[in-house]
Amino acid sequence: MSRIVTFGEIMGRLAAPGFKRFQQAMPGTLDVTFAGAEASVAASLAYLGADAAFVTALPTHAIADACVANLRSLGVDTRHILRTPHGRLGLYFLETGANQRPGNVIYDRDGAAVAITPPEAYDWSAIFAGASWFLISGITPALSRNAAEVTRVALREANARGVRIACDLNFRSKLWNWEPALAPRELAARILHELLPTVSLFIGGREDAAMLGIHARPDSTEPCRDIARQLVAQFPKLTHVAMTLREGISATHNNWGGMFYEAATDEACYAPLNEGRYEPYAITDIVDRLGGGDAFTAGLLFALTTPELAAPQRAVAFAVAAGCLAHSIEGDFNYSTRAEIEALLGGAVSGRVNR
Repeated sequence: MSRIVTFGEIMGRLAAPGFKRFQQAMPGTLDVTFAGAEASVAASLAYLGADAAFVTALPTHAIADACVANLRSLGVDTRHILRTPHGRLGLYFLETGANQRPGNVIYDRDGAAVAITPPEAYDWSAIFAGASWFLISGITPALSRNAAEVTRVALREANARGVRIACDLNFRSKLWNWEPALAPRELAARILHELLPTVSLFIGGREDAAMLGIHARPDSTEPCRDIARQLVAQFPKLTHVAMTLREGISATHNNWGGMFYEAATDEACYAPLNEGRYEPYAITDIVDRLGGGDAFTAGLLFALTTPELAAPQRAVAFAVAAGCLAHSIEGDFNYSTRAEIEALLGGAVSGRVNR
């Protein structure tokens, strides 16, 4: 079984119940779970049955103990999570949107343990032993100058050991503020241009490519493939480009699909398909959209490391279906099984009760 390692920050997620505004919910009770892009990918992979490890730094207290226990309960390998007396557990607060009112996220993550722990604190040889893939996101280097350096070292160490690298860009405009002279988008573009030359698999959306200065040409008849070609031309080590295709009708109604591009063949595969034509899933009653992209990434990595799912069209279809189901589950982690994802691929879209 292929071993997949992810690295990044995990936080406490404090969500206002249901569709309440913050001022309605507080003072009162907030729903607490754990979340973070790379942790979500590792959790989803482990839930699918993959050999997945998550690496981070956490403080030495009981809440962080509960966080690690939560990951372990899903089958995630947590052996290389550092525990440190320095730094804190980051938090984010979520107000879920509805209809035409968008959701809102407030970050409280400055000084998190993973943002201040230096790269030499991690045992990279042990972390990457037996690994076939390493996943990083653009969120980690956005946290601090130190976190950007840790990301750089991690990519170098993985690359030196022949571990393939996937990067889910996940541009966050509320982050990337550790160099005040630059706007977040400018700082992100500069740092990610330095990191992406080591990456084999790019994952993102059109807005992530735009942050890198890449846009579909006005005369393009296939914008996603056009963007993928430009990414490969700029970062020649890329063998594949995956893009989520989200159309926001409202906060509770999205159309959802994806594209997977293979540089060697110049082929772009889209999912889902209806009689051979791209037709996105219409998700009309979103329960929780956070983590949908992470579920897509986990589904794609799982498919690419599972022989019977690894063909490009099958892999992207599996990834898109995984992301679709994640929209029906509260929290950032995707508690969807392989059987449920394959049932959706097989046309089980009615949501009827299984008896």
